[in-house]
Amino acid sequence: MPAALDLGIRIDCVAAKRTRLLSDKAGGWQRYVTAVEDELATLGRPPVGIEGTIHSNLPIGAGLASSAALEVAVGTALCAVADFDVEPLDLAQALQRSEYRAVGVPSGIMDQAASLLGRAGHALLLDTSTLEYEHVLLPPELALLVIDSGVSRTLESSAYADRRREVEEGHPARVRHIETENQRVREVVAILRETGRQPLDELGRLFSEGQASLRDDLEVTIPELDLLVVLAYDAGAVAARMTGGGFGGSIVALVDGERADEIARQVLSEYRRRFDHQGAAHICAASDGAREL
Repeated sequence: MPAALDLGIRIDCVAAKRTRLLSDKAGGWQRYVTAVEDELATLGRPPVGIEGTIHSNLPIGAGLASSAALEVAVGTALCAVADFDVEPLDLAQALQRSEYRAVGVPSGIMDQAASLLGRAGHALLLDTSTLEYEHVLLPPELALLVIDSGVSRTLESSAYADRRREVEEGHPARVRHIETENQRVREVVAILRETGRQPLDELGRLFSEGQASLRDDLEVTIPELDLLVVLAYDAGAVAARMTGGGFGGSIVALVDGERADEIARQVLSEYRRRFDHQGAAHICAASDGAREL
């Protein structure tokens, strides 16, 4: 159950004979552009390129799906200049394949689907086995506080593929995480659907249980992420847990929007006192997904 953030990637471009994009970010991103273009060609997209500039305020290596955001932005632009219509989930599947084409990581479809299907103020409930989805309203008084540990990671350099293989092979602890996590998602959705008083303390319990399962059963957290979660709760977060593929990156906390700045400062101050990482905080909101501007 992800959400699209109001952080992201914008491409200012025009149609061209071949694709040429510039960015002020470090190298390595070009392979994703090529992979997306190649994958869309298999869907019958006309061979029209784009020429322009990539702008981003989305942290790289923070576990916020920056590679998927780039794929979605490039895919949306390429389809727009070619007047090529493709259903969002079909595009998400093509972009999922492009991720594997680019870096050889057997990642799921969640990141691309969230970036394409996001709706402002909502989370996306996605069944990855059937690709059925619905939007779930988030409490409007809560902000999404993302705190980056400062420990950068990429899926291809982490043990992400190992964890997926272990799940498929039936590793007991890994499977237990998947089964209990699916149940936690169902319980969170049930809470968010309730009318009247939001039982926010139950959200905190479920997020805490998820973090413990990520740490003990899936074994994808690191001490920095574990500490950030504890510090977020200590500072008054309603709920907090690791986000992304693990082995670095960020936590996400649900916090009172009026106290978001205060909580972020308190967490980062104590975190920097204990670890030699600066870290960074981003106060976000659930946003609409990718679109032509």
